[in-house]
Order: sequence, then C-alpha cells, then structure tokens
Amino acid sequence: MEILFYVNANNNKCPVNEFIKKLESKDKAKILGCLKNIEELGFDCPRVQFRQIRRNLWEIKIRSASAGFRIFYVCIKGRTLVLLHAYQKQMKKAPKKEIAIAEQRMLEVINNEKNDS
Repeated sequence: MEILFYVNANNNKCPVNEFIKKLESKDKAKILGCLKNIEELGFDCPRVQFRQIRRNLWEIKIRSASAGFRIFYVCIKGRTLVLLHAYQKQMKKAPKKEIAIAEQRMLEVINNEKNDS
C-alpha cells in the first residue's frame, strides 16, 4: 500500500506532516510507526482502526499512551492513500470543522485525479 501526503497547491504546505512534526517525540514515533505498518501490511495493520466517515472519506484511528489521533484520508488508484488532515482527538465524535477541512481537501484530490487521467 502506498501512502501520500496531501500538499496544498496554494502554499505548498503538507498539513498532516506539519501536524506530526509538532507532536511530542513518542507520539510522533507512534504515528509514523503505524503509517509504516499500514504501508507494509495494508488494512490488516494491527493496533490501527479504519473507519468510513462519509462516502470516500475515511479515517485512521491511532492511539498512543497519552492521546488519540485521527488522520483523514481518501483512497485513489486502488491501494494509494492520500492523508488529508490530522487532529488530536478531544471528543467522542469527530468535530464537524475537522471533517469539513478533510472533505474540502478530498474533493481537491479527487478533482486532480480526474484531470490527470
């Protein structure tokens, strides 16, 4: 499985990567380790949960000793995941604001996919 990071076309920033960089080293290591396992093992990756949010928008649930993290993604080209948005879990349900950000980026990725085809 291939994992790509969404890059904002306007400012060339990678929001998920920037989110991960700001974390404490143990949380950063946990998330990066889980992403590596996903690349190697796909959806059978242990200690990670996948959940559909809406239509093509999915989330990866990662739990560290100190917190829970969510990374929204969309699948393209079969087995390629594009990581769209990440946040630290605060509540039981995903906040609408976080979902809205991920959906907007997902639409951008899907539209770029169609234009590249």
